[in-house]
This record gives sequence, C-alpha cells and structure tokens, in this order.
Amino acid sequence: MKKILALMCILLLAAAMVFAGGNQEEAEDTIVEEVEQTLTFALQNEPDGIDPGITNNSFASPILFNVFEGLVVYDADNSIVGGSAESWTISDDGLTYTFKLRDNLKWSDGSPLTAEDFVYSYLRVLDPALGAQYTGMITDYIAGAAEYYAGTADADSVGIKAVNDTTLELTLTQPAAYFIGILGMWVYSPVNEATATTNGDKWTLSADSYISNGPFMMKEISFGEGYEMVKNPNYWNAENVKLETLNFRFIPDPSTALVALDKGDIDGSYEVPSADLPNLKATSDALQIIPSYGTTYYEVNCSKAPYDNPKVRLALAMAIDRTALIENVLQSTDNPAFSMIAPGYSVDGVAYDEGRSNYGLSATADVKGAQAMLAEAGYPDGKGFPVLELSYYTNETVKNIVEAMQQMWEENLGIEVNVSTEEWAVYYENIQALNYDVGAMGWGADYMHPMTFFPLRVTDATYNNSGYSNPAYDALVKDAQAETNAAKAMKIMRDAEDVLMADMPLIPLYYRTSPKMMAPYVKGWTITPLNNMYLSGAYIEK
Repeated sequence: MKKILALMCILLLAAAMVFAGGNQEEAEDTIVEEVEQTLTFALQNEPDGIDPGITNNSFASPILFNVFEGLVVYDADNSIVGGSAESWTISDDGLTYTFKLRDNLKWSDGSPLTAEDFVYSYLRVLDPALGAQYTGMITDYIAGAAEYYAGTADADSVGIKAVNDTTLELTLTQPAAYFIGILGMWVYSPVNEATATTNGDKWTLSADSYISNGPFMMKEISFGEGYEMVKNPNYWNAENVKLETLNFRFIPDPSTALVALDKGDIDGSYEVPSADLPNLKATSDALQIIPSYGTTYYEVNCSKAPYDNPKVRLALAMAIDRTALIENVLQSTDNPAFSMIAPGYSVDGVAYDEGRSNYGLSATADVKGAQAMLAEAGYPDGKGFPVLELSYYTNETVKNIVEAMQQMWEENLGIEVNVSTEEWAVYYENIQALNYDVGAMGWGADYMHPMTFFPLRVTDATYNNSGYSNPAYDALVKDAQAETNAAKAMKIMRDAEDVLMADMPLIPLYYRTSPKMMAPYVKGWTITPLNNMYLSGAYIEK
C-alpha cells in the first residue's frame, strides 16, 4: 500500500510540474524516492530472557535498550541524559535523588506511566521469588532494599517513594557519586504491573503481553528466530523516532551474518567473524570498531579440587599466550588482560590505572613460570592432574579461543584438557550451579566507574559464579563503595584488586574492543563503550 501511495504522489507531482511548464529533467531532479524505514540487525546469541527485572545477560542488551527506557540513558558521548525523567536533583548530603518524570508518559498500550510504576518495578526486583540476577544493583545502594530483600523489613522502609504521579524519590544508604550511572542499567527500567501480574512469568513470551515504554514496541516474538518491533506511537519522543520497523534476527554464525549483510538481507550484525577482520578493516565501510570497557576472562571453579588451590589457578593463567589469542585467533584490536577490571577509568580527574600490577601475568605465555607454579601445587610436569573440563557456550569465536587454550595448556603444562559446549541457557545454568571446571565468561561495564566490576566477586553475590570468597576482599569493596573521596576510593579499589588477583579466581584473557557491522546507509545509531545500543535516532538513508 505504501508503494502504491508513493507512486501516485510521484505521478501527481510530475503531472503538476509539466502543467507548470517544467521539463522532465527538472522533475527528475526534484523527486526523492521515499526509503522504507526498516532496520534488520543480526544477533549471534539468543538471550535467556527479556524481562529487564530478571536478566543480567548482555545478549538481551540490544533488545531491552530499545523497547524500555529507564529514568536516564547514555548519549553518544557516553554521558548521562534524561530518559523517562526530564530532570533530577541530588540532596546536599548525596543521599536523596529526586526525579521529575516527563509529562504524560505512557506505556506502549496507551495507559499512563507514573512514578508508582517505577516503585512497583524496583520492589519487584527485590522479591526473591522473581529470581532477579541484578538484585545487587538495588540492594547495594537503596536504603532498606537489602533488608526488604532479606525479608526483615517491609516495603514502606525502602527508599523508593512516589511523591506524586510525576515525582520519584530514591534514598541511598550512603553517597555514591556514580549512582546516577547505575540508573542507566536495564534493571532500573519500569515494568508494567498489570501485564506482569496478569500473565506472571509468561508476560515476556507474547508480543500482546509484552508492554513496554521505549521507542519501539514488540510486534512479534519468534523464539529461535528473532523479534520484530515497530515504532511505539505512545513513546514520549515518538515524533523523532524515524524507524518504522526494527528486526532482530538470530544468526548464530557471524560468517553467515556477513554473507546476509553482503546480500542486503540484513543491515548490520552484532558480532564480526574474527577470520574476516583483517580484510574487513581494509575494505569494508560497514565495519565499526567500538571502544569497550569490558574484559573477557574464564571462570575457575574455586570450590572444586584441584582448582581450589590458587597456585593451580595462577599456573593456568600464566600458561596462556594472550598475544597469540588476539593476533592469530581473534585477529582483533583487543589488548592482553591481566585482571578482571578493564582499564581506562578516570573519576574526578583521578585515573584508576595508575600503579596497577600485572599480577604475575604477561602478554605471552610464561611457560617456565607456569610449570614451576603447577609443580608447587603438587603436579610436576602435569603428573597426577585430573582431566580439565573446559566449557563454553555455542559461539564460533569462543570455540576458536577455547581450542587455542586447550592446545596451550596441553603443550605448556602437560595436562589433558577436554572441551565441551552447550547452548547459552544450559551453559549458564551449569556455571551458576558450579557444575564446571573452567568456563568461558566475561563482563562488560554497566556504568562508567571501576566499581562496576568489584561486586562480581563479593561472597554470595548473585553473579559470583566461581565460588570465590575472601572476607578481606569483601571488606575492601564495602569500604570503597562508602568512600566519597575519589582518590581514596581508587586506592581502596586497587587494594581490593590486589587481594582478588593474588587469589586468581578467574583467568583474564583480553580487554575488549567491540567490532560491529552496520551498513553505511544506516545513520543516527548509537552504541556506547558500555555496549548499549540505542536505535531511537537511527534511520535509513539511501
């Protein structure tokens, strides 16, 4: 129908110009063909869920950041700007944040969205029955949230209050200068109480019940295939959303996605095949290398012998040739990693990286050092060491890394390594249950502060998937969270990092960059170093 209408308009315009004395050449110069505003983007991994209150899976990120909008969002310069909130104030003591919501906010079904919806959504995350994976992002900061989550206090004692329909007040347990950045995480998105209550845990399974508040809304959910979204007419800034349709298609193999992009079947891809990177860098105008505050590392099950021995963990980490992984396997612009915490942070002019250590690790394999460390652990030349089960989730790039690590450990340490893979949902369930030896993992920063990494290893943290526990580390993280002086906080965090990496509960591989493919005719899209992809400003220009 759109094409028919467009053709009629063109014919009428041409006729009018002829009647006015214009010639055919002038008419051709004047007429601009309307471009269909549909963007199709390939994702290589299907998320384990798309409930913003539950998942901590980064695979859901491109979806959640485009169908939901929290109080604040990150802009193209990685600065915090208003989302559902048009403004906010912070009390002099740094404890109370008061948000003024935009007037006439609505859900995608047209019903009003008020401050009470945010109260409901945040308290919902604090219900243990929900199984939220980012609970700590609320319990660590909001007054009374930890007690409410533990069942020792009621909702009225939690520092989440709706002053009126358009005013939300959040009270912290202690000042945290980076808290405003935390609010940009999807766990702080509002969830529609009516649909979540009526449909229970099935509200995310159907487009009809998947009510949201972002620039796009669900039209069709096809598990195993993808999501079709359309422009949300009830979004507060809908007049500036140019795309009419946004499709996310699941194409597990990035090489297949690259072929689809070349054929024009898709417009972009979240991952890039590592083998093609050198050629793409030289020839493609669709390749974008995005700076990224993220670290790829491998979890080690600290609760299971022999991996409960820090010397074993250090030996494994020392035996890895990070440069070979980056240059020969990934063929990327990533950098060797010696810690969990990605570099590059600066807070109030204080750089976190100053004085950091490599923790006995190097860019290339320290074979002699690794062998000596394994011998100290009781396994000279790898003798007596059990078969190491190296697990990963189904992904071509990760597969290549795992196979290279397998070879390095077998050759450098003399141990036997078995490789196994499963789809993400099953894989992550096993990781959380500590049903593994060593497993592929990583973490991308959620907000622009080094603290984004530290809670991961606190004892009993939701996302502590290595069984690691050290009271000294826990205490330092708590002290750093409470410290308001940037220089002092940085020093405490570096001390915490020293404790953590001396224990080596993970094997750091590389600090990430984030290559993406997006056709050059796609304009106005934004992806931040936090890997937040915002498509509300995207449009097609051919």
